[in-house]
Amino acid sequence: MALNCGIVGLPNVGKSTIFSAITSTFAEAANYPFCTIEPNVGIVAVKDERMSKIAKIVGPEKVIPAIMEFVDIAGLVKGASKGEGLGNQFLGHIRQVSAIVHVVRCFEDTDIIHVHGKIDPLSDIETINLELALADLDAVEKRLQNIQKFLKSQDKNSVAKTKISIPVLEKLKEELGKGIPARAVNFDQASIESIDDLHLITMKKVLYACNVDEEALVKENEFVKIVRGYAAKEGAEVITISGKIESEIAVLPSEEEKKEFMEGVGIAESGLDKLTRAAYRMTGLRTYFTAGVKEVRAWTFLEGSKAPQAAGVIHSDFEKGFIRAEVYHCEDLFNLGTEQKVKEAGKLKVEGKEYVVKDGDVMHFRFNV
Repeated sequence: MALNCGIVGLPNVGKSTIFSAITSTFAEAANYPFCTIEPNVGIVAVKDERMSKIAKIVGPEKVIPAIMEFVDIAGLVKGASKGEGLGNQFLGHIRQVSAIVHVVRCFEDTDIIHVHGKIDPLSDIETINLELALADLDAVEKRLQNIQKFLKSQDKNSVAKTKISIPVLEKLKEELGKGIPARAVNFDQASIESIDDLHLITMKKVLYACNVDEEALVKENEFVKIVRGYAAKEGAEVITISGKIESEIAVLPSEEEKKEFMEGVGIAESGLDKLTRAAYRMTGLRTYFTAGVKEVRAWTFLEGSKAPQAAGVIHSDFEKGFIRAEVYHCEDLFNLGTEQKVKEAGKLKVEGKEYVVKDGDVMHFRFNV
């Protein structure tokens, strides 16, 4: 399972530079708007120290990490919701992703033109968020205009869902018209599910990525503080990342050289690792492990999944024929040193279909198809 994050922002904020660096995949970066038209897709390994520790104990032939998918979506501009700057095409790409990484320019550089002529993170964020809200408003209004068609459906479940959606849509029309994102409106789960087929952009979770210069990586500048203040109001996470520094890290051939470089600029970890880990958490993804001499592997599951669903991540037959799961937590392995000692200490449990899988579990499934 690999959910994806769309990287969005105004033109020339550094989206494509960051995308290219963190995915080691070329995405054209130029000093003019719309250098990205079709979305670029990159797969990134999720760095997890727990997997490295498990591998050190087990000694497998190979190690396979979890992955995260990033989609680089072209820069949006004011009026995108009305089609400005190829807006409709770009907004369509955003609807298809699971969550959003909003890159905000938080650095000064006279050589890189800002689309609005000045560095103003709050204005940049509000421009993007307003366009996304207006795009969702258009989708909501169209659904309300066609609501009678849905109420005449022969499918009773569809009609029931439509009836639930009517007050939800009316509320959204009011709030989106004010520029308030759908995720900020207090709905219960049934209400959210009644409109899930609209794929509202502003219902998606957002991570704000402040693109900064080298100095601000060590000591946050005022631009970053402004973004943090804005994000706090909507409960969103903020990370700092330097597209310039990440580009330099990306071309280094070895992990040792990358570590030395980061130490030289005063950072403990790369922006890639921060961004990937934050995006992974934001999309509700968690990790369990399988561990053996052939391989140690990280498997991605949605938080709250029960054992059969987690087993289905490996193969659908595992879920269909699920019998039981043998489970222990990786921390028990780290504390006791071997799987045998985990068993002797009674830390390995046999769990059934109702077991809710925990982040960091090490699992072995029994199934019969």
